Amino acid sequence: MTYIDIHPHIISDDETRYPPAPLFGKRSEWSQERPSTVAALIEAMDAAGVAKAAVVHSSTTYGFDNAYVVDGCNQYADRLVAVGSVDMLADDVATVIKRWADKGLAGLRIFTGGSTKDFDPSELDNPQSFRAWEMLAELGLPMCIQTGPIGLPQVTLLAKKFPQVDIILDHLGRPDVLDGPPYKRADSLWALADIPNIFLKLTPRIFADVKKDQASAETFFPRVVEAFGASRMAWGSNFPTSPGTLGEILATAQEGLASLREEDRQWIFGKTAQLLYPALA
Repeated sequence: MTYIDIHPHIISDDETRYPPAPLFGKRSEWSQERPSTVAALIEAMDAAGVAKAAVVHSSTTYGFDNAYVVDGCNQYADRLVAVGSVDMLADDVATVIKRWADKGLAGLRIFTGGSTKDFDPSELDNPQSFRAWEMLAELGLPMCIQTGPIGLPQVTLLAKKFPQVDIILDHLGRPDVLDGPPYKRADSLWALADIPNIFLKLTPRIFADVKKDQASAETFFPRVVEAFGASRMAWGSNFPTSPGTLGEILATAQEGLASLREEDRQWIFGKTAQLLYPALA
């Protein structure tokens, strides 16, 4: 099994060269309590047996300045690619995306809310952002979207309007799974299954949720595979945002997906990542 992580973060220990400037003006607690440099990430990957990673820019630390995630990943270009963030509503957004891509950016992410702010999906379907999506389509770059069920109608619109752009839902779009089979409360997730350019990122959040109330890993994950196919699912550690070592986070994911076929787990733990980020192949 080849393990590829599509959702770790890195934080520089040099605030002079890479000064924090968090999105929405509030820095995340995890980035101050559990910062992890790119060298520390590589060390953690080696200890956990993770071969490669698509490193996600910390918007709650650096806003739209992707300098550290790009510089850090370029130091380990044989193992890492960078996923950044830009102001999707900026007049020059297409130029900005092209400039970062030329420096090594392999994908983008929209942070509509989460640890430091309630979800606001209003920018997702703002026509002013469509220039950014057109550039993503031109460059062949995927887009990660951090939102909850409140933003899934906008995600659906974007996926259908820009079918050439692969959209990766962070944390599966945060579905409510606590009712257990057949997971009717997650209908907003199942509604996305027939949209072929929507992919799902499996992170510690969902592995924790399937252990609560009526949910279980053995009933939920096979249902997701049945609906979406394993080739549209990929594992992301959320390290070091989520507590624990990278090895412990990976072990939890392995346990959660143990009921799936070997071939499905190969897709989720590596092959889908290579499909989304060809430089990781």
